[in-house]
Amino acid sequence: MTGVSDLSERLQELHKRTVETPLFNPVFQLGHDLSRDLEAGDMTLDDFEALIAELEIASLGDRAARLERMVAPIGDAANDTALADTLEKGDFAAFRAQWERPQLHAVFTAHPTFLLTPAQSDAVANAASHGEEITDECIGGERPQVTLPYEHERAMRAIAHAQDARDTIVSQLLAHAEKTWPDQWHQLAPLPFRFATWVGYDMDGRTDITWSNSIGFRLSEKAERLSRYVDALEQIDAEHALLGELRPAAMYAKERAQDFAADLSDPSALSVAANRLTANDPRKLLSLKRYITALQDEAADCDDATRAVALKTLAAAMRADGLGMGWIHFRVNAKQLHNAIRRRIDPDGNLDLASKGAVVHLNRAIKNIEPRRSNFGALAIEASTAIRQFIAMAQILAHIDADAPIRMLIAECEEPATVLAALYFAKLFGIEDKVDVSPLFETESALEHGGRFLDELLAEPVYQEYAKTRGRVAIQAGFSDAGRFVGQIPASLAIERLQGRLAGAMEKNGLTHVAALIFNTHGESMGRGAHPAKMADRLDWALSPWAKRRFARAGIPLEPEVSFQGGDGYLWFSTPELAQATLTRIAVLKPAHTETDVPKDVFYQRTDLSLDFYRAVKEHQREHLESRTYSRAITAFGLGLLNSTGSRVSRRQSDLNADREMSLRQIRAIPHNSILQQLGYPVNVIAGIGEAAEGNYEEIGSLLANSARGLELVRLVRAANALASVKTVAAYGELFNSAYWASRPYRGTEGNLTAACESLSEYLVKDDRVGVFRRLASRLRVDAMKFHRLLDHVPDDSPTENREEKRRMIGVLQSLRIALLQAMFIRAVSVPVFSRANDVSRDDVLEMIFTLRVEEALAQLRRAYPRHFPRISRFDLTQPTDWPDGADEGYEAIHRDFIDPIERAYGLCLRISTAIANIFGAHG
Repeated sequence: MTGVSDLSERLQELHKRTVETPLFNPVFQLGHDLSRDLEAGDMTLDDFEALIAELEIASLGDRAARLERMVAPIGDAANDTALADTLEKGDFAAFRAQWERPQLHAVFTAHPTFLLTPAQSDAVANAASHGEEITDECIGGERPQVTLPYEHERAMRAIAHAQDARDTIVSQLLAHAEKTWPDQWHQLAPLPFRFATWVGYDMDGRTDITWSNSIGFRLSEKAERLSRYVDALEQIDAEHALLGELRPAAMYAKERAQDFAADLSDPSALSVAANRLTANDPRKLLSLKRYITALQDEAADCDDATRAVALKTLAAAMRADGLGMGWIHFRVNAKQLHNAIRRRIDPDGNLDLASKGAVVHLNRAIKNIEPRRSNFGALAIEASTAIRQFIAMAQILAHIDADAPIRMLIAECEEPATVLAALYFAKLFGIEDKVDVSPLFETESALEHGGRFLDELLAEPVYQEYAKTRGRVAIQAGFSDAGRFVGQIPASLAIERLQGRLAGAMEKNGLTHVAALIFNTHGESMGRGAHPAKMADRLDWALSPWAKRRFARAGIPLEPEVSFQGGDGYLWFSTPELAQATLTRIAVLKPAHTETDVPKDVFYQRTDLSLDFYRAVKEHQREHLESRTYSRAITAFGLGLLNSTGSRVSRRQSDLNADREMSLRQIRAIPHNSILQQLGYPVNVIAGIGEAAEGNYEEIGSLLANSARGLELVRLVRAANALASVKTVAAYGELFNSAYWASRPYRGTEGNLTAACESLSEYLVKDDRVGVFRRLASRLRVDAMKFHRLLDHVPDDSPTENREEKRRMIGVLQSLRIALLQAMFIRAVSVPVFSRANDVSRDDVLEMIFTLRVEEALAQLRRAYPRHFPRISRFDLTQPTDWPDGADEGYEAIHRDFIDPIERAYGLCLRISTAIANIFGAHG
């Protein structure tokens, strides 16, 4: 077996043996074969690396092909034509109504989703954009450390491409209007897309972002955006009068950004930076309103249509983005807000924030607030995270951008009083007219009680007054945690019902004249976009046509918002061509609009079936989450199967012994869902679908097959199932099978491994993981059998391309990793008994290797077996010594034979993880 094709053929042959022996595991057998070749010297780690490199290139190509398929056609002419074919040609008022509100708000978020190196991302993007071949030049290199500045730089790069693509679309809209309605077109102020980011402003679950980081980022974004406005205006007219104001403003913002990038821990340094920013300066620009008006007036007086379109396009960009690369989202946790509000109105802790009394108390407090001034000194000394965020927002609005509103996202928000607490602080610091407070619904409890929450909140007069002032009601629904705790299918259906309840609550409380801004943050199911089939499904998954019709029929303007997260999300905007294609596809689909007069979907008519189906799937998912078997299997390798992919930690700290009892709540949603893919089976997508249809396959199948929503659900599950393998789940359990290790050298075929296998067998004889994986695999298999019976009644309207080829590619990757893990186990147990560092426990090191805390294990081994010792000859001492009495040598052989191979094997395992994630379409 010298090539990937050989391994693929071998795996295919091994699969045939399952007909004779159902318990036979082809994935583990191929891993065993590879392990024997490696240990016999017939293969080396160099050979493994060559095989993995070939598969990495193929996986990157697969990702590029999927990216291209989702946004095709790619090319300026094709996209111009695609958009032109959808444009209104008769009613100017209808055209304005359609394009003067955003079709979509796009939020460029981060979190741990930067899986690919910059070179790999560029290779995928160039392959999708230009058909360039992906070569081995982009693989095997060192991964950059994913820091907050790195994330911010990548976000700004993506937004810049998105801005350029939006300008192209706006220009096309204006040109179309100029030709179609020459007497009216100057009234058009297009705003097809709005962009935002929370990179550098999201404080939920992290303490490493300082207030000065946020101010510094906002200033750097202002400087970059002003520079881009200057560039755009120079292209129109290099001598334009407004350039004399915009150029100095851009330079001023850049200087202030440099001030806040410095160390401001010393009060004197902060005072200097703050005083420079707050002082009056002729270059200081806080609003673009005057410039927007000037550009539009000039366009109206211009006889050159081309120049007029360019001027109005620049004005549209200014109207959309303001003095930044986009709007910004701060985010805090509800607990942080609770702690802050208690300090203000309930210092004795007597108030239950879940009670009606708390709402009444907060209403009174909000009405009686006297706004407080704040400055950067107050910001620097404020201890409360939540209050600090409001003060930071106040400083941004006062000294950086006075026009662009700021979003305040509240994670784990389950009580109306939490939103009122945010309104209290917004009013306290005089910014309530510029802050959109947005509760986040993503836990099972929040989704279950979200309808009641919205009914109560929107009935409060103080909130109604606030919503009318802002012109919108904003909420956020998170698919990541929801998809983890209740499963992707139930999460989507629960979020859909929540969105419908929002429409009902707004209509009931007389808020139909304000917009509903619904931010959906997707989730790691089959990629960060949640749905891998097509762009229409991706958009509908976040906000279904049924939910949109609820708003349309109530006459409520809708502002859909979605996240493009980290390395995956930024790929859509990684080249100008991809950005153009992505926004054009979205513009053509018009996600903010829906037809109200359409046939009713049977999925919502037959609630006797669909609700029971939803509840059964959710219950099945809950049983997994509460099962010790599932929890132990998912955490069997800790997070060691995953690369570090972001600046936010993926789990809370715990000691070694805690790994065995690790709770799934200790792992964040993205890595949790990613581990499922690495183990071979997206449980949170597939599990429970079959069991929910048991005994009623034909009727449930007919319901799904005759429903647009039902088919969309099935397309997601089919896509996951096309890549899933229960055999792979079981294969990982066999690594911990004491009987396997005891039997491996039984016939004398691997006598050189006898001692190592015996030690592994003895160590693992009491280990629970083999039984855990077997029980989980059995349960998944039973459910999968029922699932396939259901699929017999639902047509496959979007079959996975090259399904068997992809499955074999994943299978080979999994087998290679199983062989590498065996190599690591064998070498770890073969290291001689520690000599010098007696405080290092051999069992601890073994357990670190088994749970893939490899870097920690290697650190201990290197401490026990140093390459070099301190030499007595380095000291210049007058007193003689007879000790040491020999020439100490470093443990070079132990490093060569054990420590270095473990390190290299683990590095190759992580490269396999990247390749598997690429095929699944994931970045977390």
